[in-house]
Amino acid sequence: MKQQEVRHRAFAMPLTSPAFPPGPYRFVNREYLVITYRTDPDAIQAVLPEPLQALEPVVKYEFIRMPDSTGFGDYSESGQVIPVSFRGECGSYVHSMFLDDQPPLAGGRELWGFPKKAGRPRLEVHQDTLVGSLDFGPVRIATGTMGYKYQSLDRTALLSSLAEPNFLLKIIPHVDGTPRICELVRYHTTDVTIKGAWSAPGALELHPHALAPVAELPVLEVLSARHFICDLTLDLGTVAFDYLQQ
Repeated sequence: MKQQEVRHRAFAMPLTSPAFPPGPYRFVNREYLVITYRTDPDAIQAVLPEPLQALEPVVKYEFIRMPDSTGFGDYSESGQVIPVSFRGECGSYVHSMFLDDQPPLAGGRELWGFPKKAGRPRLEVHQDTLVGSLDFGPVRIATGTMGYKYQSLDRTALLSSLAEPNFLLKIIPHVDGTPRICELVRYHTTDVTIKGAWSAPGALELHPHALAPVAELPVLEVLSARHFICDLTLDLGTVAFDYLQQ
């Protein structure tokens, strides 16, 4: 294979059979259980990279079911998102994420810098309760519960929140182990259609794990629980801040 062909075909690894196709990526019937909780402000400061700033000591724990996504297939995801500001711009920082499908795991890490690790998340309805769970290996590390479709949510406010930017810390090492890329990435979700949105009583339980430390942002008080279903496009990102250029 000639050098020119390598450059032309280079998109993702492996070269001759990339783990995921080019984006952007469309999701249909993407279902969320989002439990917002108050946590220890010192714990947030310990994990939030500057120049991002926490708006308040709040975390959003997400269980997401994605049955139909272009290029990625059918999978589930779970993790923590922190509301932040970046130079006066309000948005969210994705702190942790666990999923059960290789293409979005590889694509999320390599393209945007999503902090993805392999796990077993689930989002299911059990009689009158929406139940989210996350196992890391044989250990249950997160359980979220919510009453099923108690009250309808304001879709305008939800659309506004989904339009805000999201931030990620993308790290790719050099072959000698030093950072080759270390940058804050901004991305958006677009073309969002809300198909249903509800609120209800919610609860969240997090358990310590050495390699999946979701409990290091402890649950002090559950503030709200939201359940919604939507279609959306996950757009490619831009570099908001380059740590290696500072």
